[in-house]
Amino acid sequence: MGASDAHSSARAWALARRQHWVITHAQLLRLGFSRKAIKHRIATGRLRPLYRGVYSTGRAEPSQRGRWMAAVLACGEGAMLGRRSAGAMWGILPVHAGAIEVAAPRRTRAQAGIALHRARRPGSRKDGIPLTTPAATLVDLATQLGRNALEAAIGEADKQDLVDPEALRAEIEPISGRPGVARLRTTLDRRTFRLTDSQLERLFLPLARRAGLPAPDEERRINGHRVDFVWRQLGLVVETDGLRYHRTPVQQSTDLYRDHAHAAEGLQRLRFSHDQIRHDPGHVERTLRAVT
Repeated sequence: MGASDAHSSARAWALARRQHWVITHAQLLRLGFSRKAIKHRIATGRLRPLYRGVYSTGRAEPSQRGRWMAAVLACGEGAMLGRRSAGAMWGILPVHAGAIEVAAPRRTRAQAGIALHRARRPGSRKDGIPLTTPAATLVDLATQLGRNALEAAIGEADKQDLVDPEALRAEIEPISGRPGVARLRTTLDRRTFRLTDSQLERLFLPLARRAGLPAPDEERRINGHRVDFVWRQLGLVVETDGLRYHRTPVQQSTDLYRDHAHAAEGLQRLRFSHDQIRHDPGHVERTLRAVT
C-alpha cells in the first residue's frame, strides 16, 4: 500500500469512527478511493453493505447508533432520524423493532428497513447523528402514540431537560396546523403541564369550601414538617401535588417520616394530584366529603 493509499485509509477509518463505524460510497470516493478499491474491500468483507451505498466497517456488527446513522446517510443530504427512531435516540422511547424512521426534505428511493417520510423538520444532532429536535419529535409522535405513551414520552423529555412543558406549548403555537400539534397541546393541557404549587393551592381552596370544609388552619407546620393544608379540628392534612415527577429517593424517605409522624398524632393525610384538582374537581370534592 502506497503512502497515498495509507493516508486515504486512515482518513476513512477516522470518518467511520465518528459516524459509529459506517461510511458511504460517496464519502469513500471523496477520500480518494477508486471504485475498484471499494469493490475489493466489499469482496473481502472489509466493507459490509447495510443500505444502497452505505457500508459498515470494522469487525463487529454495527451498533444501534450505527444502524441509525446508516439509515440517515442512506436517505441523502438533509435527512435525519425522525418519529419513534428519534424518540429512541433522545431516550424518551424504547427502541422499536420496526423499520428505522427517517425524515427527509426531498424524495429519495425507498429502501428495505427504512420508513421514510418526506418532511422538513427542525433538526439537531446527538452523538453526531442528525435527528429532529425534541419538540419536533414529540409533535410527530403525537400522530403515532396512544395517550398514555405520549404522556410518558413528554414526561421523560421534560425529566431529561430536553423540553419544558410551558416552553413547548409556546414553541408549537406557530405550527398549530401541523398534524400532531392539536393532540400534543391537549396532552400538555391535561396531563404533563403542571401548575405551580401556589396556583394549585388557589384552585384547591374553592373545592374544599364546596365540600363543606371550614377555612384551613393558618399554621402550615405540623410535627416539624411543612404541609399545604391542615384542619386540626378534623384531623386532616391535605397535600396538593404540583410536582412534575415522583419524588427522589431522599424526598420519598422524608415523605415517609412525615406520614409516620402525622399518623402517630392521629392525622389523616390526603394527596391530590394536579390532574385531579384541575380536571376532576368532582372527585376531589366527593373525597373530602367522605373523609370529613
